[in-house]
Amino acid sequence: MKVLVAVKRVIDYNVKIRVKADHSDVDLTNVKMAMNPFCEIAVEEAVRLKEKGVATEIVAVTIGPKAAQEQLRTALALGADRAVHVETEERVESLAAAKLLAKVVEEEQPGLVILGKQAIDTDNNQTGQMLAALAGLPQGTFASEVQVDGDKVQVTREIDGGLQTVELTLPAIVTTDLRLNEPRYAKLPDIMKAKKKPLDVKTPADYGIEVASKLTLLKVESPAERKGGIKVGSVDELVDKLKNEAKVL
Repeated sequence: MKVLVAVKRVIDYNVKIRVKADHSDVDLTNVKMAMNPFCEIAVEEAVRLKEKGVATEIVAVTIGPKAAQEQLRTALALGADRAVHVETEERVESLAAAKLLAKVVEEEQPGLVILGKQAIDTDNNQTGQMLAALAGLPQGTFASEVQVDGDKVQVTREIDGGLQTVELTLPAIVTTDLRLNEPRYAKLPDIMKAKKKPLDVKTPADYGIEVASKLTLLKVESPAERKGGIKVGSVDELVDKLKNEAKVL
């Protein structure tokens, strides 16, 4: 079974975000970029399926600028067999990404598509669901466990108040949640081998998709700084502050 994994280039989650002086966008000058953490989980799950003998080939795909090939090489070092880069300098929104991925799915015909449930830059949590609708495939979102059995996949989903298990007929779309697995680190020999693995470069025009933004970014602001907490000496003092200062009682 072929597994297609989508990855995205984002600001490293350890980096403190800076806003441009004119509030037009986030400042990316000399900022460390990395693979979206949920995408790392998606790659790890695909690699584990291959190690179990369920998957025979892993194809990593990303949409973004030329520099995004760095994240594809990371996916290749982690265990992907080859990669597809849809290169564009445009700001790619969820629907355009889903349309492009649908074309890649149509071209590659994978048995399973795995994506992170959301990207930590836009936090939209939309692309997986849109892709499933466009491709006409069943979807299992927010997966904390994935079990493939023949032409079926059981996905345990994290929902409000508990867990839900759904069974999908392959091919299917799965989006990963945090508790699905713990991603591994790429080893130096694998990083070197990844440089020789195939990486095909396409453009949105090759798929006949327009990626021009339909949204206008008006302003970006840093959130207000949170005030430090205080310690109280007794339960009575805590109750008094909750009642008279916070006014939550």
